[in-house]
Amino acid sequence: MSQSLFYAFLIFMVVMYFTPGPNNIMLLSSGLTYGFRRTIPHIVGIVLGFAFMVAAVGLGLGSVFLAYPVLQTILKYAGAAYLIYLAAAIAMSGPTKPREGNGRGPMTFWGAAMFQWINAKGWVIVIGTITAYAAIAQFPLNIAIQTVISLMVGTVSTVVWALFGSALRPVLTSERLVRAFNILMALLLLASLYPVFMDA
Repeated sequence: MSQSLFYAFLIFMVVMYFTPGPNNIMLLSSGLTYGFRRTIPHIVGIVLGFAFMVAAVGLGLGSVFLAYPVLQTILKYAGAAYLIYLAAAIAMSGPTKPREGNGRGPMTFWGAAMFQWINAKGWVIVIGTITAYAAIAQFPLNIAIQTVISLMVGTVSTVVWALFGSALRPVLTSERLVRAFNILMALLLLASLYPVFMDA
């Protein structure tokens, strides 16, 4: 195994996972709105869903997208449409009180897992992982390493972002402040679409 390439890959994953993007913005908002415990299915869906995506693309699914480029276009615009919907839902979210439900509720495990397939930043990470760092080891060991690293870094990153949102609950105590924060998160989520349309 190439140690220098491995460390470069590790740095790439940490930077990509911890910097703001659709997943992290939604986790931050969910942690604030619903609390950490109710956000756990969302966290697990992201971590397992993205790791599965890395493994699937690395083990050959990527060739399907090379053979049929229209699929990439469909996923890109479907993802953009869904992000706009999520941004609107986040912008309209208010704080939940103990034992009080919320009409929308936090994202489910399956919703978070499936979202990875239409997440523009997710595809940037997957393509970078599979192409630029394929030489860290022989196939299929390289895919196994990339998948395990994705699970580990993803777990730490998603937990940190959700905990950060949850830690803001005692600070943002009024409904007005929570709504203002969620509107800001919705705008940041919409801003994450910039690379999608610049690439169009």
